[in-house]
Amino acid sequence: MRKVIALTAALCEENALTDWRQHHYNFKSLKRLMRKAQNKKRGNPRSEEMKNKLEKDIKEAHQHYISTARDFLNKAKTTLLKLNDGNLLTEIRKMEIEKFTKHAERQINQIERRVLHDEAIPHEEKVFSIFEPHTEWISKGKAGVPVELGVKVCVLEDHHQFILHHLVMEKQSDEEIAIFMAREARKRFPNLFQVSYDKGFHSPSNQENLKNELPSVILPRKGKLSQQARALENSEDFLRARRQHSAVESVINALEVHGLDYCPDHGIRGFKRYIALAIVGYNLGRLGAILKAKEHKLWEKMK
Repeated sequence: MRKVIALTAALCEENALTDWRQHHYNFKSLKRLMRKAQNKKRGNPRSEEMKNKLEKDIKEAHQHYISTARDFLNKAKTTLLKLNDGNLLTEIRKMEIEKFTKHAERQINQIERRVLHDEAIPHEEKVFSIFEPHTEWISKGKAGVPVELGVKVCVLEDHHQFILHHLVMEKQSDEEIAIFMAREARKRFPNLFQVSYDKGFHSPSNQENLKNELPSVILPRKGKLSQQARALENSEDFLRARRQHSAVESVINALEVHGLDYCPDHGIRGFKRYIALAIVGYNLGRLGAILKAKEHKLWEKMK
């Protein structure tokens, strides 16, 4: 709603319309209603009567909030109908406002369903960023940072610490891309012999199908292990590969430290481009480190 009001007011000012001359007040009044609805949830009544009263107050506050938001949306739509002079720049600005209008309508609908009708909103209907709609809710399952907002990226690193292949995972789980990563990496590097995966990539079908893609697959199973699976995962070759696998964590940390913790580019195409360039930069840095180490050894011998 902030973007709808601000952009519509700016467009009116450019076209000498006075519909939104009080847009600062309009936005502040809407924000006050939002804060009031939020603050109503902070109560912790003990009696059943007080709980019922608080629930009623919460619903009334949210109803007032979304009703006011709807009024501003309808006013914005009426204003956009007046701006029909055929100017290309005006039409582009109107399209941007309409995009934020659709987000506002979706959010109003979800607030109404969740608060007023006690309905659980399905995860796939939720939008975590109106500016970057591809942003996903990532459950990390780690202490301290249980969840993050972003897009997952899978990287495949070799024993020389070069990144061989990567994939931006748009609404994909680890187990869905396990075979694709192995297949694509093998196309680029036919001599690829072994790949080590995390437990998250495990599925019964992946355990079987990956054997057709690679000579050796290190894929730990989830849950309780059978006697055969336990013997396999306790074998010397399996354990050696798992110890090497932990080195990929340092690569992930290096990528984050060198810029991949935050993507300044916009859109999913910009995100993919930024990821690819960052990985190229990392590989060049790794190559430079190897050459520098060789040069240092050469100077040591010459001394």
